[in-house]
Amino acid sequence: MKIIKTPIREEAVNDLSVGDMVLIRGEIYCGRDAVLPRVLKLAEEDRLAEAGIDLRGAVIFHTAVSPAGVGPTSSNKLEIESSIEPLSRLGVKLHLGKGALHRETVEALDRYHSVYAVIPPVTALLGDKTKQTRLVAFPELGMEALYQLEADGFPAIIAAIHGRSIYDEHK
Repeated sequence: MKIIKTPIREEAVNDLSVGDMVLIRGEIYCGRDAVLPRVLKLAEEDRLAEAGIDLRGAVIFHTAVSPAGVGPTSSNKLEIESSIEPLSRLGVKLHLGKGALHRETVEALDRYHSVYAVIPPVTALLGDKTKQTRLVAFPELGMEALYQLEADGFPAIIAAIHGRSIYDEHK
């Protein structure tokens, strides 16, 4: 099991392969279909820093934050998957969710030296591994706002890196 600490350095990405099991420690942004397009709009307007968002070496977990806890949502939803390439270009190093991505997205991850990992849908486990939660932006979206968690060992499996996907391996 490899440990990944945020912010993620380029060297850490080099050491990963499809199928690696990892534990993620540090700050993780949480966002899904309602908020990720808004984050991209802030980036287009050059207002990320103003909103307190630093995507360099960041992890984005495709989830909402609710009183029931956090658990992955499908990363191949249009609004989520279409955000992966531009967010990677902006510095996000790890996208965390569930489900297979399209080949074009896997290739975009490779182009921007980013990673996609799947996380088991185990809300109780993740709650136990979350040290702190902070609302970052878009509070009007409620549980789908942009949150930041401090994770202490979120388990995940590297699903796409270096132009390869775990889903391609099993077809």
